[in-house]
Amino acid sequence: MTRTRMLAEPGEHMAEDGSAARHRLQHLSTRVAATNLALWQGRAGARASTVSEPDAPSLRPDAAEPPNKEAFMTIPSPRVGSVDWSDRTQGRLTAAETRQLLPALARTHVVNAFGRTAMLLHLHSGRRAHLPERALRMPSSVLTKTAEQVAHERLTPALLNHSYRCYSFGVALAALEDVDVDRELLFAAAMLHDTGLSRPIAGIDFTVASARIALDVAETVGLPSAATETMRSAITLHHSPDVSRADGAVAYLLSAGAGMDVVGLRSWKVPGDVLASVLRDRPRLGFKDEFRSMWSAQVAAVPRGRARLLRRYGAFDLAIRMAPFDE
Repeated sequence: MTRTRMLAEPGEHMAEDGSAARHRLQHLSTRVAATNLALWQGRAGARASTVSEPDAPSLRPDAAEPPNKEAFMTIPSPRVGSVDWSDRTQGRLTAAETRQLLPALARTHVVNAFGRTAMLLHLHSGRRAHLPERALRMPSSVLTKTAEQVAHERLTPALLNHSYRCYSFGVALAALEDVDVDRELLFAAAMLHDTGLSRPIAGIDFTVASARIALDVAETVGLPSAATETMRSAITLHHSPDVSRADGAVAYLLSAGAGMDVVGLRSWKVPGDVLASVLRDRPRLGFKDEFRSMWSAQVAAVPRGRARLLRRYGAFDLAIRMAPFDE
């Protein structure tokens, strides 16, 4: 598998002195503080906008033109959960999009049932797997440090530890499934993916806010546009039930890591000592109850969003309670 490097190599533009770092973080704090205001203004602008009527066609016979084939071409819709889709819809699903996601959600239920049963019978693959310690190593760069700082400022302790565990579970699966991933982008995406969850905005999916915060971080550290898009797409996609390797390694592993931590999905693949180590380093701190409460607020804020889809058709509350973790 060929891996495309999206970040500068260590030492190229990731190093900076303490003064520059403080200035960079002060600048970022100002931008992040304005994110919620920008979101509200965006909603207001969208409501106020109107579509102008087209000019009336000419009735002159000589004004007729041959039909333009391009006018009849269907423009493909953006992938549900992508950045383009999220920016366009603010995370609100149509009835057709809801139906589109239901088969993937049903498959997830079946896979989870088989995997958890295998764990109960001690037949799961994780009991035979082995991961070296280096598989879980944390990256260090200007991007990761800045994302981590923003996460510490915006997340509760329970949600912050969840973000760390998402990264750890994601890279564990990467090692077990031989998926090559840019660890810096995965770590930054994991740190930022829920930054919009604790402060819900009516009518706007929390990943839209999280992705805009990620954009502020990316612009602050000078992240290339392709890498920025990869990180933001992973964030907006992560709670869709149909994320796969086809969406890219960062998106796949962020979604998989989050799914493992929230409902135990794929936990049967990871060695027991690795699960115990991650939980020891980043305790759950009552995560189940806090996350369920935040999810309920998100469902209320976006009644047609993916949060409601998971709750209504995915028995999400029960799945959280049944996750193979104490709290």
